[in-house]
Amino acid sequence: MTNKYIYFVANWKMFGNLRMIDSLNKVISFVKKLKRNRFRLIYCPPNTLISTLSKKLKPSPILIGGQNCHESNNYGANTGQVNSNMLKDAGAKFVILGHSENRQLGESDRLVNLKIRSSIKSGLKIIFCIGESLSQKKKRVTKKILTQQITQGLKGIKNKKHILIAYEPIWAIGSGLIPTNPEISEIIEFIKKKVKGSKVLYGGSVNTKNINVLKKINNVDGFLIGGASQNPNNLIDIIKKTFN
Repeated sequence: MTNKYIYFVANWKMFGNLRMIDSLNKVISFVKKLKRNRFRLIYCPPNTLISTLSKKLKPSPILIGGQNCHESNNYGANTGQVNSNMLKDAGAKFVILGHSENRQLGESDRLVNLKIRSSIKSGLKIIFCIGESLSQKKKRVTKKILTQQITQGLKGIKNKKHILIAYEPIWAIGSGLIPTNPEISEIIEFIKKKVKGSKVLYGGSVNTKNINVLKKINNVDGFLIGGASQNPNNLIDIIKKTFN
């Protein structure tokens, strides 16, 4: 990996409670010992923990993000929803948008685009997820699907410098299966040509066992880590192995 620094995005998904907060003390202590110009660590917990985590992590270089948001940054009658302004007010600096788990619930490329627009307007940085299903991969239409997701998801957005793109093949998420390094590298290069100057992360079953292989991908700018990030020891191990 030749880029200036590596991003580690810890996506906790629907996991975590207030009793777990102190378990991050070892992560904070570990991160403070690293040279900050080598990495960016971003925790994306459930909305219920953003404010508490933000306050706890404030003295450290660790940043906070949300996992999704409503497409409007205005207040309104949307019971159970949280918008980008509310995330920022709670302490978030980033937000994950377009994750396949939300796309599978009906989130369209157009809706993702609206969410990206509102989040940028609120001053949040974006972790924009794209990826193909197993059937799409077998049909060899991965690049066509990614092109559609990129074109429609980033439509009308001129300044993309605050957008990280996370390539997450849907079939790899939580399955333990991952593409080969040459396959990932080819897709990352494809994405970087589509979005000039973009930083591209890889996500999908990133863990302590495969990070030694994944870190050898020269053009990857970091990793979006799901289940493995919920355990502080595993996350520390992933970061250690990336730099060793």
